[in-house]
Amino acid sequence: MKKKIIRYLIVSHLTFILSIGGMAVAFYYYHTAQMAQIKNANILLISKDEMKLRLIDYKGQELFTADIACGKNYGNKEKQGDLKTPEGTFKIIDIQDASKWKHDFGDGKGEIEGAYGNHFIRLETPVHKGIGIHGTHDPLSIGTRATEGCIRIKNSELEQLVSLIRVPTTVIITPSVKDIKTQ
Repeated sequence: MKKKIIRYLIVSHLTFILSIGGMAVAFYYYHTAQMAQIKNANILLISKDEMKLRLIDYKGQELFTADIACGKNYGNKEKQGDLKTPEGTFKIIDIQDASKWKHDFGDGKGEIEGAYGNHFIRLETPVHKGIGIHGTHDPLSIGTRATEGCIRIKNSELEQLVSLIRVPTTVIITPSVKDIKTQ
């Protein structure tokens, strides 16, 4: 795997340096022994550059990976309706049953049942509410810029992901080069 996870132990603290989409992201963590005691101390890393979601444990091991779709427009989310995916560090605040949810994409097809898959993993994002990770009614959209700001993955992968995460898992969304140039 080209992506290497390098672990450094510095003064009884663990720092991860991860190569994600061409940029280095540093994570400052608790003492190694403390992290080892935290059940399921995982981080969700989402790269808008690679169009990938990765679940990483406290040891730096990749537990799960999925291709994603993200916001139609490049750049960091500034306001509701801008069709951008927010960048930064967030927490999962809820995992909701979305199996009966409908959504009108404004494409003339009306409300689509099952637009979100069976689950909506809600993120705590400042200012812009309603951002999360969910499934899709359109698997061909995965790998593209197709959403109104959320992170979209295949329904089968969403089921796997939900079984591996919990509230309040940390979620880190990193930009692509084009996202940075747009800002």
